[in-house]
Amino acid sequence: MNTDVIVLAAGKGTRMYSDLPKVLHPLGGKPMLSHVLDAALAIDADTIHLVTGYQSDQVRSYFDQHPVATPLNWVEQTEQLGTGHAVMQAAPMVDDSKTVLVLYGDVPLISPASLRQLREKAQTTGIAVLTLITEDPTGLGRIIRDDHDRIVAIVEEKDATPEQKQITEINTGIMAFNAGRLKTWLSSLNTANAQGEYYLTDTVAIACRSGCTVGSLQTFDENEVQGVNNRLQLADLERSYQLQQARQLALQGVTVADPARLDVRGPLTVGRDVSLDVNVILEGRNRLGDRVSIGPNVVLIDCDIGDDCVILANSHLQGAALSSACTIGPFARLRPGTELGSHAKIGNFVETKKAVIGAGSKVNHLSYIGDASVAENVNIGAGTITCNYDGVNKHKTTIEAGVFVGSNTALVAPVSIGRNATIGAGSVITADIPENDLAVARGKQRNISGWKRPVKK
Repeated sequence: MNTDVIVLAAGKGTRMYSDLPKVLHPLGGKPMLSHVLDAALAIDADTIHLVTGYQSDQVRSYFDQHPVATPLNWVEQTEQLGTGHAVMQAAPMVDDSKTVLVLYGDVPLISPASLRQLREKAQTTGIAVLTLITEDPTGLGRIIRDDHDRIVAIVEEKDATPEQKQITEINTGIMAFNAGRLKTWLSSLNTANAQGEYYLTDTVAIACRSGCTVGSLQTFDENEVQGVNNRLQLADLERSYQLQQARQLALQGVTVADPARLDVRGPLTVGRDVSLDVNVILEGRNRLGDRVSIGPNVVLIDCDIGDDCVILANSHLQGAALSSACTIGPFARLRPGTELGSHAKIGNFVETKKAVIGAGSKVNHLSYIGDASVAENVNIGAGTITCNYDGVNKHKTTIEAGVFVGSNTALVAPVSIGRNATIGAGSVITADIPENDLAVARGKQRNISGWKRPVKK
């Protein structure tokens, strides 16, 4: 589309009171800056020029580890002398024939649709501004229009007259330019203002004096142009973002018990007739098949949940893959590497890790199954643990089909349990069990008659 994007992300974010660069603070499970880059990618930007300053090494390190599809041209602004100065650092790297959009790393919810419309206007006029009418314009630059309703200037609040401060149409900061004209206008900027900075917004008045008509696009969504300067604003924007995700899911046919109590922090794929109860958190990349039911207070991280699965309250699943019709919880924890066959059941206060559990198998209560292969139709009794760690190395437990494990059993890995074997309750299994055998490994009971309990002296 012959478009470049300049993203301003050099600010320190003093009011965040954080050692983390402001643009790396997460919203919806990823840094604010990542949202902005996604919007730039959605409009097919040829190159994204990322202007950084404060802790630029930390910002760059993050995106080295999480690369984006379009090349990033890293530009460092060593002195923060205003938005105009920041754009000056990147503008020479943009071809004069291109349309260039200026975005902000702390304005994360800008929509690709608005950027496309703004680009179209700039391609006609050479400059275009995204504006918003707001009830409270305090602290924001005002849009100055002439008698013909044409934009002729943008005045920052610190430089505005009392009359201008009454204007409720504000500058969002997001602008689009013909790159060649932008470079000319940038060369005319000066610091003769209340903050002693180079204002990018001064290009509007300069463009008007050169005979250009300034294009404008008004957004009616205050959240898409809301900048984040402190953690309260970030929290407010997070809730707005999450409410938007919940509404979209509901429109896709998902039953959302309370849109105000759902967090989606990554890509989510859903089937038909999915139900999400309150306080569900979906983090990372998740897939929910048809007729999946998620109970209250459930956390899913990078999970693949098959059709007809039921996940009951207060369960925590990470890196788990479930086939169809599994039941999980309540209060279950499935750690990475857990794979369940169809109709498998993991009950309350059960933890699994790197465990492949076959179809129809059950681990119902108070158990830990780690580094294990469990075949079909196995019943594991309450209080069973796989002793997989010897203090140095992890070892595997193999349980073949049809095995019955009695309650309060310890399986000391490495160990294999043969098909249809039975283990008596309270056993400590340290050797392999052949198929169809009964294994009982516990101390012999001894009853002492006439026993008297000690009494307190």
